Amino acid sequence: MAPKSSDHTASPKRVLIVDDHPVFRAGLTGLVGMEPDLAVCGEAHDAAQAMAAISRFKPDLVMMDMSLPDKSGLEALKDVRAEHPQIPVLMISMHDETLYAERVIRAGGRGYIMKQEGPERVIHAIRKVLAGGISVSERISSLILDALAGSQGPQQEGASVTKLTDREFEVYRLIGQGKEPQEVARLLHLSVKTVDTHRSQIKRKLGLKNNTELVHHATRWAAEQA
Repeated sequence: MAPKSSDHTASPKRVLIVDDHPVFRAGLTGLVGMEPDLAVCGEAHDAAQAMAAISRFKPDLVMMDMSLPDKSGLEALKDVRAEHPQIPVLMISMHDETLYAERVIRAGGRGYIMKQEGPERVIHAIRKVLAGGISVSERISSLILDALAGSQGPQQEGASVTKLTDREFEVYRLIGQGKEPQEVARLLHLSVKTVDTHRSQIKRKLGLKNNTELVHHATRWAAEQA
């Protein structure tokens, strides 16, 4: 009997899924499990559990939601990159890719895919990242290349927020959701004083005169993204 090809004898690549929605985790686990070259080695519902699971299961790829209950996806991504730089991270989110994809790539993520994408697109993204590539849509790829080239062409709606650091952007996004400074501090595990410092920097970068203008600007931006 002829020997089997390496495609069939190679061990499946191990994927860790991090998402706080059990139904979505189950669906993704089922989808990945149908592929002979892939296997789900573990699941986690928040950033802290994810870090423990990575150390325990040693996955080949981490699929992580942008919105976790204990920490923002961007911060969790940076933690993974700091402690396990050899493990690629593919971010998944219900948020429009124009809000986060570029930030994810800058932070060391290897891809960004929206939860609304079909199964084929999800599996393609996983395989591309496992092969050493970066998986983003053509639209986001063009925007990133334009940014690297210093393009001065037309900017997408709300592009002014690209001036903000990742942390400032998280503060701005929560302000747009109607959160008071104390709530923003609690959600981001910061002091109120630190949140106030971020608010001052946001106002400076966006040319806003006071906190009232900041709230109006952030609220209007959040409404446009809905």
